[in-house]
Amino acid sequence: MLLGGAETLVRGAVALAERLGISKLVIGMTVIAFGTSMPELIVSLNASLSGSQGLAVGNLVGSNIANILLILGVSGLIAPIISGSGGLKRDGLILALGTCAFLIMAANGILGLYEGLLLLIYFVGFLFYSYIREMRALSQNKASRHEDEVDEITAIPQTLWVSILLILIGFSFLMGGSELLIKGGVSIARSVGVNEAVIGLTIFAVGTSLPELAASAMAAFRKHTDLALGNVVGSNIFNIIGIIGVVGILNPLHIPSRVVNFDMWVMAAATFMFLYFLFFNRIVVGRVRAGLYLAGYLAYITVIAYGIDSLTPF
Repeated sequence: MLLGGAETLVRGAVALAERLGISKLVIGMTVIAFGTSMPELIVSLNASLSGSQGLAVGNLVGSNIANILLILGVSGLIAPIISGSGGLKRDGLILALGTCAFLIMAANGILGLYEGLLLLIYFVGFLFYSYIREMRALSQNKASRHEDEVDEITAIPQTLWVSILLILIGFSFLMGGSELLIKGGVSIARSVGVNEAVIGLTIFAVGTSLPELAASAMAAFRKHTDLALGNVVGSNIFNIIGIIGVVGILNPLHIPSRVVNFDMWVMAAATFMFLYFLFFNRIVVGRVRAGLYLAGYLAYITVIAYGIDSLTPF
């Protein structure tokens, strides 16, 4: 439901935006970017408001880990991921600063209204900066990654009412899927006696990252490697700055100690390792490195399954 809802929502929204005469640039930067991150937003916000804050935080931190180690690992096995865009490096710097800001704000275990506002202001600034940068690129007749993202969307409905219907169906599937995911996650956590954050870091993280996995794998298959990188960098910025900012404003987040002491540092290590290769290597993820990423993700899941301090299950 989450994967199908996000896909349906994006197709309907892109069609509606095109009928309203909105440029491909704006569509790519807003409709597609928000659409593919909508599962994380809906699930985390729903979980937080339902009192399952471990699920909310675990989902976002786990999604960022999965986006790098799992999604880039899979995409890199399909085709070597090569960066040819200076804009991606600038976005990578924004991700690095946003990750550092989250680490500092989350260190005391609570991320509330003021921290959420700061993250959201930073996120809005990122969107504004990205828009100005892309407009300059278009004025110089350079290809826009966001326009390429729109061109990747196929089977776009041509009628207004079909577009609106797809948006409503997609949003309904996202809401229904998030409700089922949260109920199932809480039930699993209680039945096996594990912290809810563990479920968020694993099942939720992979489930809500499926749109990015599908988009990045298809981009790698078509040799559009900048799109694969852009999907991961953009999604991680949305998660750690935008979505956490929104959730923190609406309902203060109490971050589980295991996330503060372990998982967010795994996220930081994966992020800065990836950014190092983005900044200094033309081939960001070759096939050997992709295999290592997948092995690293498997190792992380194994540590979660068998406990951090001992190898006693859960």
